[in-house]
Amino acid sequence: MKMKKSLYTVLALSTIAMAANEDIGELKAQMNELAKKIEKIEQEKQKGDTVLKSKAMQLEVSGKHYLGFVSTKDNLTDERTNDFESRRNYFQLKAYFNENPKSYMRITLDTHHVDDGRATVGKDLDGTWNVRLKYAYLYLNNILPNTGVEFGQVHRPWIDYEEHHGWWYRSISKVMTEADNGAHLTNSADLGFNLKTKTPYFSSEIGLFNGEGYHGVEDGEAMSLEWRATAHLMGNGKDKMHKSDTYANASFFGQLNEKSAKHGNEDLNWYGIHAVYNQPEFLIAAQYIKTKDAIVDYSGSGYSINGSVRFRDFSVIGRYDNFELDSGVDKTRMIAGLTYQYNKNVEFIANVLTEKMEDNLGATTADATALMFTAEVNW
Repeated sequence: MKMKKSLYTVLALSTIAMAANEDIGELKAQMNELAKKIEKIEQEKQKGDTVLKSKAMQLEVSGKHYLGFVSTKDNLTDERTNDFESRRNYFQLKAYFNENPKSYMRITLDTHHVDDGRATVGKDLDGTWNVRLKYAYLYLNNILPNTGVEFGQVHRPWIDYEEHHGWWYRSISKVMTEADNGAHLTNSADLGFNLKTKTPYFSSEIGLFNGEGYHGVEDGEAMSLEWRATAHLMGNGKDKMHKSDTYANASFFGQLNEKSAKHGNEDLNWYGIHAVYNQPEFLIAAQYIKTKDAIVDYSGSGYSINGSVRFRDFSVIGRYDNFELDSGVDKTRMIAGLTYQYNKNVEFIANVLTEKMEDNLGATTADATALMFTAEVNW
């Protein structure tokens, strides 16, 4: 339809121009040529080509996939397991609006492998692949100066920022605040609203959420106030960052989550600081987090350090996490790997991941080493 309108516009302009020059013969030739193009478009439609219609000005479709193989050895029992994995399959659609081209509606779907040991029947049987909702929100740009808002099932303030500035390898590991064998304090999406401010030297997110996360059960007892405040020391706080960019950021982040059903219907209050420096040749990032009020399974403090060194299409990456619970339980994770950027859509990663846990007496209660191969695909 857009092409057809463009052709009519050209035709009208040509008519005016040719009339001014009194060149009727050339005008007729152009009209015949345009008519043939319009007829060809109509013929293509009749062949069965699909016409996509929307009330939005523009539709944007994208996908992301984390595909891999993992060989895991339990160092306490010497048992080994081998698994091909489809860790994430995101399908995303954005519909942009005419009034403000930076405002849109977004929906993101994700696959989830049911393997929690709670087998029932039908679609929830262990081993089944289900599709679940990750994001579904309305984003309105500049409702305040330099500030937009997400409303619906939205980003929580911290994890998405870290994954696009400090830790680029979500395909092999969650960040420490989310990882099951890390601090395990929060996840990346929840129902609520998120105010997002961007200026060259400062950006922030602050929002109010259910607090249980996008796949948790909400009991309606209380809400979670969550935030991130970041200083962009090199003045690129409004830009979308890439591994090839140069930036230096320092952040303060956390949440005040009252009566969290996910955490024993008790408060889960925590905060953290994070710093990252990146340039095309390397990245270095570090953070410290601490809980202020939490039940015994989450009360504690820890830190994470990660970095990468880049050589053309290859990178060497490393990361170390440590989180010590106030009960004396100590959890450590280490990652070392090699990445290869096959093309702009595909990156391959080979890495080793070790996870270890010690009880309050210093005895090792869990110790595993995983050899991983991953293909991250973006389109």
